[in-house]
Amino acid sequence: MAHLLTWLLMPFSWLYAAVLAVRNWLYDVGWKKSESFTVPLLNVGNLRVGGTGKTPHVAWLVAELLRQGHRPAILSRGYGRNTKGPRLAGPTDSAATVGDEPWQYFQQFAAAGVPIVVAEARRLGLHLLGEQHPEISVVVLDDAYQHRAVRPTLNILLTELVRPFYADFVLPAGRLRESRVGAARADVVIVTKCPPDLAESQMAAVTQQVRSFAATAPVLFSTYAYGEARALTSTTPSPAPPASALLLTGIAQPGPLRDYLESLGYRIEHHARFPDHHSFQPAELTALRGHWQPGWPIFTTEKDATRLLDPALAAAVADLPLYIIPVQAALLADGTAQLRRLLPPPPASRP
Repeated sequence: MAHLLTWLLMPFSWLYAAVLAVRNWLYDVGWKKSESFTVPLLNVGNLRVGGTGKTPHVAWLVAELLRQGHRPAILSRGYGRNTKGPRLAGPTDSAATVGDEPWQYFQQFAAAGVPIVVAEARRLGLHLLGEQHPEISVVVLDDAYQHRAVRPTLNILLTELVRPFYADFVLPAGRLRESRVGAARADVVIVTKCPPDLAESQMAAVTQQVRSFAATAPVLFSTYAYGEARALTSTTPSPAPPASALLLTGIAQPGPLRDYLESLGYRIEHHARFPDHHSFQPAELTALRGHWQPGWPIFTTEKDATRLLDPALAAAVADLPLYIIPVQAALLADGTAQLRRLLPPPPASRP
């Protein structure tokens, strides 16, 4: 049935792809203008709608840039926020005012002096960064692969191993935001959410498929490294040893996290699964209590935690044993060395 529906929707996908192809062509020939910036722009994006692992890869990139001596900034659209226009994140903001992913970045990197700006029009966000933080040496663009009005210095394209762009279709028949040929704009492709022991033969097969669309881009592979669970609030005790547990998510692809918890020995008795960027409501958390029994931990993600800490939910989460599972991206084989060679040199190293 799903296969039949895909083919029934295909004419609409062809129409959508054609419109986007014309738009991209107008940028390619210069009839629509792309704006650069005074410092390098590193874009982390994808062809597919949601769930390719942009947030941990942006975090990896920012941490690496800091390690090298850069003064990075992050620019995001700020999806799901209740504000408009360019905005520099500050300590009085929240997931509601800047978006869940930018607020997660703020919590991770504010202490290191990394400015976080959100703007629907990335050009305006860059101007705000230039005005407020002239000291920055590089900007990481979160999810701007289709935002052609700015021109990245390095285009990093992410695609999932189990849902690669070359095996997908354009919306609405598939999940691609644009045609597969858009991969040709990539300077490097990272295949995400791979098992840490991915065989070289499978890497070679995937690389060959990717190279059909991105002929010269290096193809790297990454996996997720999960950290130790930490309590959402300081009053929550450590989680019990692996047994029964609940899972609460509002992200596009929660499958890898569930697989990880089950590999530790947890039995997920109930998974409260909501759409990406979901704004949790008190009634939903009350309903979650109906599936919970004393002693069962409730696991969630760092991204979801930014929304669960909304003051409006304080009463609803009170006394719930909520635990955050942090996640980091880790490049396989010689991927770290290859990606480092593509990054711009820090200011002290420039001629």
